[in-house]
Amino acid sequence: MTTPRKRVLSGMQPSGLLHLGNYLGALENWKGLQNEFECYFFVADWHALSTNYANTGRIREFVRELLIDWLAAGIDPAKATVFVQSRIPEHAVLHLLLSMMTPVSWLERNPTYKEKREEMKERDLSTYGFLGYPVLQAADILIYKPDFVPVGKDQLPHLELTRELARRFNSLYRPVFQEPVELLTKFPKVLGTDGRKMSKSYGNTINLSDSEPVVRQKLKTMVTDPARVRRHDPGNPDVCPVYDFHKIFSLPVIQEQINTECRTATIGCIDCKKLVADRIVERMTPLWDARVALSKDPARLDDIVTEGSHRAGEAAKATLHDVNEAMNI
Repeated sequence: MTTPRKRVLSGMQPSGLLHLGNYLGALENWKGLQNEFECYFFVADWHALSTNYANTGRIREFVRELLIDWLAAGIDPAKATVFVQSRIPEHAVLHLLLSMMTPVSWLERNPTYKEKREEMKERDLSTYGFLGYPVLQAADILIYKPDFVPVGKDQLPHLELTRELARRFNSLYRPVFQEPVELLTKFPKVLGTDGRKMSKSYGNTINLSDSEPVVRQKLKTMVTDPARVRRHDPGNPDVCPVYDFHKIFSLPVIQEQINTECRTATIGCIDCKKLVADRIVERMTPLWDARVALSKDPARLDDIVTEGSHRAGEAAKATLHDVNEAMNI
């Protein structure tokens, strides 16, 4: 008898093209997890509606591009279940059932609720869907009864709400759900071309689908140490976003060299950017090659999603049967 592997569940919204921050912060982590755990990775297309309900024209395109990026980055459908949220109606049913027992105050205290509304002032987010999307997120998780959920620190309040809903359901009816444990992702904060956190909403991303010339051009425009105005001015790598990229992509000996030469003005910002661009291109070339092959084979992509959605659907149906039995529905 073999011991069943622990289960991991994670997903991403198709709200835009994936970028280096997504690759380093999530996909590299997922690649390792799929070798150790039973992994379920899903495209959260319904979640994209929580902030983009008025502009759905590119969602299908973003779903396709996201799946291509996942597979090109090394997510293996032979090792992990890859599927699309909207293919599994049980997510929506469990969301409905959980929403019946979720106190509104639990949703209003969510720290990202006010933060996102402030960040996206140009959109009307005074909707039930936006207020209640953490309940849908909880349903996404609990429907697969995972042991672990990989999250960044900013997502911990959402996972805690999921655990609270699991406890509330188990107390009101009978135990059905286990409480998933966080797997905190360990990665450096990836800065964008403007020095802020790389984010689609800031328009400062280097996308996985960008070509080599586009990547090099974006890096040429990347901000550096603001105090280094002229070529002969000494710089401070500790406040330079380009040096942050060196710490991620360059060998330690190159990092030390750049650190010394920047402080003594031996190297200029243009040459420094070129060095890190070379390393990024070297790292991304296999992914770009894989993207090209996948883009030419849409039938393979459809087969992967169909098979993954079938496997996920079987697991979701089993959980929803337990839920209905517990609630006498």
